[in-house]
Amino acid sequence: MRTRRAEYSESTRQALVDSAVDLFTKRGYAGTSLDEVVKRARVTKGALYHHFSGKQALFEAAFAQVETRAIESLTAVVTADGDAWDTAVAGLRAYVRKCLDPEYQRIIIHEAPVVMGWERWREAEEHFSFGLLRTAVQLLVDAGEIEEAPVEIMARLLFGALSAGASTIASSSDPKRTGREVERAILRVLEGLRTK
Repeated sequence: MRTRRAEYSESTRQALVDSAVDLFTKRGYAGTSLDEVVKRARVTKGALYHHFSGKQALFEAAFAQVETRAIESLTAVVTADGDAWDTAVAGLRAYVRKCLDPEYQRIIIHEAPVVMGWERWREAEEHFSFGLLRTAVQLLVDAGEIEEAPVEIMARLLFGALSAGASTIASSSDPKRTGREVERAILRVLEGLRTK
């Protein structure tokens, strides 16, 4: 059983992360101060430094929260019961919708590569989303929906395409239109691999 102090500490940390997600989404990393974060979270700066070494560590916690929530919702779609092809297409559509979400777009696509550095960001993205994509590709191969091929390589190639698609959507002057175009393009690639 957790102590009241542990519960308070966890709720303080969560308030800081929630505040950071909101502010980083609205103002970006450079436009957000730690003073604003603690004020919004209604905690002291000492409480912030108890949980995080600084702004970068707080950003990485915000990144992890946004990415975790995204992966949980996408996993529910990709691993749902039903036809493997329909489930994969639903997963692609759900991912494109996620790329249109302001929180995901700003923190995961725009800010993270700059704040975390390209290499660290790619490692984090691989940690969060590559496994899900690999699972989706394996389900398509197992169901005989796409040609038998090295799943790891195919998943990596699709991962690159989806990452490029996310960046294209996020930098577009018309993200919804671009999202539809990205969805169609990736679907055409998958259909080219289809056996049925």
